[in-house]
Amino acid sequence: MLASQLESDVRALVAQQLGVDEDALTPDVSLIDDLAADSLDLVELSLAVERALGVVLPRRVLDEVRTCGDLVEAILAATRGRRQRAAPAAARPALVRARISSATSPGGWSLERVFAVTPYALESIAEDALAAGPDARVEVTLVHGGEDALDPVRRALAPLGGRGVEIVLRQDPRAERRTSTG
Repeated sequence: MLASQLESDVRALVAQQLGVDEDALTPDVSLIDDLAADSLDLVELSLAVERALGVVLPRRVLDEVRTCGDLVEAILAATRGRRQRAAPAAARPALVRARISSATSPGGWSLERVFAVTPYALESIAEDALAAGPDARVEVTLVHGGEDALDPVRRALAPLGGRGVEIVLRQDPRAERRTSTG
């Protein structure tokens, strides 16, 4: 994507998300100081970028974004990194089913979600697991994608083991057949 086209697209997204005039958005406009964006606004903006442009901005990168120009540069850097790391991938993203259950809560509730493996989704699952309390259990089953799709899940959830959360990762036997047959 050309930088000038990307800048135009980002300005349109920022204008739409923050309710400001697109013409007033120059590269040096501060999202926080000039446009009064708070952390929730920035998260929503990153989700809009992900939906519209297919670019995931990790929280650590988003924390460093101050201006519209910074946002454009972060997106460009993310797309450059994606091209460098690009490997043959399935047409569909890896999908996992996560079941979080609480052993200590009255009634023994559980929460089940199916999601594409993204940093945001993994963070949500980790937060839900911590909210479930001590002795929570997280079962993650790969629904679609290769075995390596569980690697980012494993890395994201590993710290929970030290907080008393049991983590179970497995691959649905049908996932391998679905992946190989398309």
